[in-house]
Amino acid sequence: MQVELAKSAGFCFGVQRAVDTVYEQVEKGVSPIYTYGPIIHNEVVVQDLEEKGVRVLEGREALEALTEGTVIIRSHGVGREIYDLIQERGLTCVDATCPFVKKIHRIVDKESAEGRQIVIIGNDRHPEVEGIKGWCHTPAIVLESVQQAENLSLSRDVSLCIVSQTTFNYKKFQDLVEILSEKGYDRTVVNTICNATEERQTEARRIAARADAMIVIGGSHSSNTQKLFEICKKECENTYYIQTLQDLDLEVLRSAGLLGITAGASTPKKIIEEVRTECQS
Repeated sequence: MQVELAKSAGFCFGVQRAVDTVYEQVEKGVSPIYTYGPIIHNEVVVQDLEEKGVRVLEGREALEALTEGTVIIRSHGVGREIYDLIQERGLTCVDATCPFVKKIHRIVDKESAEGRQIVIIGNDRHPEVEGIKGWCHTPAIVLESVQQAENLSLSRDVSLCIVSQTTFNYKKFQDLVEILSEKGYDRTVVNTICNATEERQTEARRIAARADAMIVIGGSHSSNTQKLFEICKKECENTYYIQTLQDLDLEVLRSAGLLGITAGASTPKKIIEEVRTECQS
């Protein structure tokens, strides 16, 4: 069986930076350390950090209960009110928000202050989108599906500023923008899908189109990994989603001439290499 591993598989710049930031704080001996939400959507990494004393704050109430410590903002980013709350509580803030996400915060802050209606193309329940909404001066509209875009009905004198969750499916983003364009709204479109996401999705689609079977590695709560799985499944029916080597069933892959492997932006290199080694043995 021939195995092809996507060059773009694994940690993206923003995730690597965020994870490194937490380990740096641990090595400095800072205590107590908290992350606002899991630092990344990967259970293996989060568990390792917990064993080193890093605690996860699951929401605003948990943050409000703190009286001391360092709070690390994860790569997904948070709304303005969370920064304010950290300061009010007298806590130390270490900001590991991905720079590409920070850019979206600046865009929606400026555009909404100037009176434009912000439209975010992404998953309304995703922490990155929650954070983006927290920088808008007026309520943002979040669209994820064709039906939602088609059902959108606003006054003709409303000006739109359209942005995207950084890890959204690029083709789907284009499709939804096209629907909004056909409605004739005055609009500014900013493609804020990061280059790493586009490259990862394009490469995954290319490999899956040639492969007899495809493995997608990533945490069960990882939005970008789920999108990779959807993309690969369209091209290759025999696509399997696993989190670690323990989830791998080699028996279902025995007949594959070419096996493709890709991984989400929050998947550690160690896990990817374990899977590849096992498939090649």
